[in-house]
Amino acid sequence: MTKSADFESIYKAQQPAVMRLCLGYFGGDQDKANDVCQEIFIKVWKHMNKFEGKSQVSTWIYRIAVNTCLNALRKNKSTPQTLELQDHLVAAEDNTPGHTNARLQAMYACIEQLNPKDRSIILLVLEQEPYPEIASILGISENNLRVKIHRIKDKLSKCVSL
Repeated sequence: MTKSADFESIYKAQQPAVMRLCLGYFGGDQDKANDVCQEIFIKVWKHMNKFEGKSQVSTWIYRIAVNTCLNALRKNKSTPQTLELQDHLVAAEDNTPGHTNARLQAMYACIEQLNPKDRSIILLVLEQEPYPEIASILGISENNLRVKIHRIKDKLSKCVSL
């Protein structure tokens, strides 16, 4: 199999999950998420020969994705957010047909309020990654991960119920 065929297979299998992860990091901002997702897969393409196979390909790609998203957040830290949390929550109370989308946007807004490491954790949990994989990606113990997940869920519950 060629590098191009390998990459195409990886891209088709991993792109939807990576895109969801990016959307979570950037509060549902489709344009920003697309840009960063593209940057992630450029890095995957460039570094495919460095993948040693010591973990699953998805774990390796998630590590690249988390680092790339965190770097993008650091670069944009001085840029004000276009939508405030309150706007998302008001929209979430709307009972129009877009209600589900508004509630999703409200959840993204709450996730966006988390610190970057907590955001990484909850987005990987939402992607249904196994806890051992998440712990490996983030370089923390599985027990520590479980405690963090519990605390993050508490924070999100309080945020969404505002």
